[in-house]
Amino acid sequence: MRIVDIIERKRDGQQLSTEEIQFVIDGVTTASIPDYQISALLMAIYFQGMNERERADLTMAMVRSGDQIDLSEIKGIKVDKHSTGGVGDTTTLVLGPLVASVGVPVAKMSGRGLGHTGGTIDKLESIDGFHVEIDNRQFIQLVNENKLAVIGQSGNLTPADKKLYALRDVTATVNSIPLIASSIMSKKIAAGADAIVLDVKTGAGAFMKTLEDSRELAKAMVKIGNNVRRKTMAIISDMSQPLGYAIGNALEVKEAIDTLKGEGPEDLTELCLILGSHMVVLSEKADNLNEARSLLEQAMKDGSALQTLKTFLQAQGGDSSIVDYPEKLPQAKYKIEIPALGDGYVSSMMADHIGTAAMWLGAGRATKDSVIDLAVGLHLNKKIGDQVKKGDSLVTIYSNQEDIKQVKEKLYQSITISKEKPPVPTLIYEEITE
Repeated sequence: MRIVDIIERKRDGQQLSTEEIQFVIDGVTTASIPDYQISALLMAIYFQGMNERERADLTMAMVRSGDQIDLSEIKGIKVDKHSTGGVGDTTTLVLGPLVASVGVPVAKMSGRGLGHTGGTIDKLESIDGFHVEIDNRQFIQLVNENKLAVIGQSGNLTPADKKLYALRDVTATVNSIPLIASSIMSKKIAAGADAIVLDVKTGAGAFMKTLEDSRELAKAMVKIGNNVRRKTMAIISDMSQPLGYAIGNALEVKEAIDTLKGEGPEDLTELCLILGSHMVVLSEKADNLNEARSLLEQAMKDGSALQTLKTFLQAQGGDSSIVDYPEKLPQAKYKIEIPALGDGYVSSMMADHIGTAAMWLGAGRATKDSVIDLAVGLHLNKKIGDQVKKGDSLVTIYSNQEDIKQVKEKLYQSITISKEKPPVPTLIYEEITE
């Protein structure tokens, strides 16, 4: 088998066999195929695409390229959730304790984030003492005992995907549905989940800016999951404006606590209840979505979701008292209000630009070596459709820098106020199942 023949076949729009795809991924993993030939194949895939079977084969070949987490010792159906990312996306911090509190085992493998704010682990490390450096044996034990644990992503999880992504990044082939879908799904499958709920974002703050592209990606991932015998479904949700009010690590932890109390932002709460309901149904803890939602709403109301959060934090070394005393979370030195310059209604919010402003404060990483400031970030005081009067605070900035002129300018450029009241953005566009 020769890589040049495989490149030629895909260039000409032909299907690659299971064996050919495995040969390519083996060559990527062992570095026996040169980068320039892998890059040529990536470009051929970018233009010619892959069918469902090829996508499933590529996904599983990448899964087999490294470690696979065996969660079989965890009792019950393990359901994972993945979001394609956004600004203020605090769902994992809420969903973990919420879903675990009704008996669904949540064995979460998470990473650190590049971009607007940190990843789930960065946010959790806002809590004094919390750590994810636990071995697989302890990880499984904690999930069996508490229904929830979070571990850091294995360095050898889907190594072929890491190498392919590095090449896609420098060859303008990132935006390929087969390559994006197989990349995301390979990590979820290698992490050992039995079932997967996907939250595919659409809008200005999302990776996929249009509903059409988001729908195509969601369908591709659902088909891959079901083709490799993982129960998989997807929600397409809005990211034309940030989700919730908080953008920043400690700020998002505080917002997650509020949401578990039933006092969180309406959009974040509703999205978590929808995603969580699907997780509960896939876990077979409820027969339908209405029953699942009732269980989750009751867990918020009776405090069991909040208690699950405390137990989880304490089990991994964290100071669980922050649930009752969130002021113990890292605090920024300066609190600065951004006032509205006129009367009207908030008509648009450029979510990605608002996220960039948070990153400039230090809430996120511009490069993998950047150091995150866990205390800083933004709190939105108005969302699209809200009425404002001149002088009302649009955003509260939490900063450890006194001179933040650039951040203020970015925020004013990102928020539009108009005389006419705009429609409130749709939160959920579609639910996609096989």
